[in-house]
Amino acid sequence: MLNNKSILITGGTGSLGKALTFHLLKKYPQIKRLVIFSRDEQKQFQMAQEYPESKYPQIRFFIGDVRDRERLIRAFKGVDYVIHAAAMKHVPIAEYNPDECIKTNINGAQNVIDACFQTTVQRVVALSTDKACAPINLYGATKLTSDKLFVAANNIKGENPIIFSVVRYGNVMGSNGSVIPFFIKKKAEGVLPITDPNMTRFNISLDGGVAMVMHALEHAWGGEIFIPKIPSYKITDVANAIAPGCKHEVVGIRPGEKVHEEMITPSDSFYTYDLGKYYTILPATHKWSIEDFKEKFNAQKVEEGFAYNSGNNQEWETVETLRSLIKEHVDPTFS
Repeated sequence: MLNNKSILITGGTGSLGKALTFHLLKKYPQIKRLVIFSRDEQKQFQMAQEYPESKYPQIRFFIGDVRDRERLIRAFKGVDYVIHAAAMKHVPIAEYNPDECIKTNINGAQNVIDACFQTTVQRVVALSTDKACAPINLYGATKLTSDKLFVAANNIKGENPIIFSVVRYGNVMGSNGSVIPFFIKKKAEGVLPITDPNMTRFNISLDGGVAMVMHALEHAWGGEIFIPKIPSYKITDVANAIAPGCKHEVVGIRPGEKVHEEMITPSDSFYTYDLGKYYTILPATHKWSIEDFKEKFNAQKVEEGFAYNSGNNQEWETVETLRSLIKEHVDPTFS
């Protein structure tokens, strides 16, 4: 599907951007061009050392900010597919700097959409978060707005064949700023700060996130929000998996945090379908047949009132499975 195509990743130097880069270059060696678009000069320099031009002539590093619409238009020239991964994602920082979060997560999303309409981009997948579902913090609210913008972009494209879709998932295991690397670092101090002993989170690996993006890129009809079926974990189990001998110090929930994260609310259930490996929330307004969609993907409507959150999940990680996953996906030297 992607051989001889040009792909651009906004926020391409982030954890998922790097994982996508590795996957794309390995699976699609005939890819025409892979553009890493980000505003961090140092991260681009470091990533360029991993992917030297002599070995990877198809890769390009493009300094730019999604807040800059004109720069996006220039970057998108000749690009077939866009994966939008750029965002401000740290909840407390967004709470303290709301205007900056809005500029990147909302205005930046609209700039990406506008730049796509100004060029010949064919497909766009925007990355979302469980915090966009029934948001209580600014980060979640901006990502919900971003989701709405990308879904609605399918309604204003006219005769343009471009397809916009969204992928929404939980905490990415081992990503920058996430709890597992934080606990591993804190382990040496003998005390792990626990926000709330009842806290749960969804868990997905970087590979799982990559697979989901690729699924949306290939199969989206336009306007879907794809949601993976993934396990939850208890924050105390993560702490015990990483440092069973450490003391737990309860420090309280940070501004804008939930005890349990959500990915589908009862109100979403009216538009939610089970695809087998994923759920999808279909757009209320669409230009294709629901019946054709159901037949194509064997999509089963969920029951009205269905909800999917990390506290009532049916699948759970244990201390033992978490240890195995940390060794596999985060730190091969972990024991």
